[in-house]
Amino acid sequence: MAVISISTFEHFFRLAASLDVDKADLDRYNEFITRKINDLLIRGEATARANARDVIEPHDLPITKGLQESMQAFERLDQDQDLGLRTALEELTAKRPIQLEVSVATEDELPRVAGGLSVALARTFKILYPKLKNPQTEQWERSFHVFNLLL
Repeated sequence: MAVISISTFEHFFRLAASLDVDKADLDRYNEFITRKINDLLIRGEATARANARDVIEPHDLPITKGLQESMQAFERLDQDQDLGLRTALEELTAKRPIQLEVSVATEDELPRVAGGLSVALARTFKILYPKLKNPQTEQWERSFHVFNLLL
């Protein structure tokens, strides 16, 4: 089930990287965000446990400098364009494969993280395929492989 409206999704990718995405790409995008957020939460859970805590705090998430910059770019885009994407990402990041609790601060941070991942994904397409306008299955899969190597 799509949490993000198709028009919001299309508009975001157009603004972030001049890409034309469509309804068929929305499921890929939703799966990508869910998997990467879950991956970050799994690592955050390990960090919290290693520090003898039973709640995942924002600083437990392995946020790199590049992802932090993408999160800031997402916030600027979302605010400047009034996309309303953050609200949709709140719903998308609600699923959890972990055992520990997530703090309120972490809960509030997850949509920003998902937004940063979204900006990074859009820009990854342009780095891998500078002339790309409409990503196809192969481009989506290659971009996902890049993220799987790093996150």
